[in-house]
Amino acid sequence: MTKPALGYIEEIQLPDLGIACNAKVDTGACTSSLHAELIEPFSRHDQLWVRFHVRFSSPVADIDQTCEAVVIAQRTIASSNGQRAKRYIIETLLSAGGQSWPIEVSLSDRGSMKYPMLIGRKAIAGRFVVDVSDDTNDNDEL
Repeated sequence: MTKPALGYIEEIQLPDLGIACNAKVDTGACTSSLHAELIEPFSRHDQLWVRFHVRFSSPVADIDQTCEAVVIAQRTIASSNGQRAKRYIIETLLSAGGQSWPIEVSLSDRGSMKYPMLIGRKAIAGRFVVDVSDDTNDNDEL
């Protein structure tokens, strides 16, 4: 059976968080990452939660959303420039390519990046192939 393809830029939704945007698909990254500011941990029903603000304004995405989610882990993750930082990991529903499924997402400041979300290989493994020639949703005018 042939798997459906995602382009390297995909329109996605995170319905649990009220976010819709274009995201970069990056098979070189293990974990998916979402831009987050003002990350504030708190306790609810004896569980660790996190409140964060997704504020991202660029030609490819305009988001201003305060979100809350259960923290499922805290991990040290290496960024693309090799810097390691401890990040909160949440689980949320991802809708892309006509499918919806839960994924793990690290919260980090992606304000200097072109896209507010990066979809890593763990999120798409076994579901999709990536067609890097499909740039339908890319905006090269930046």
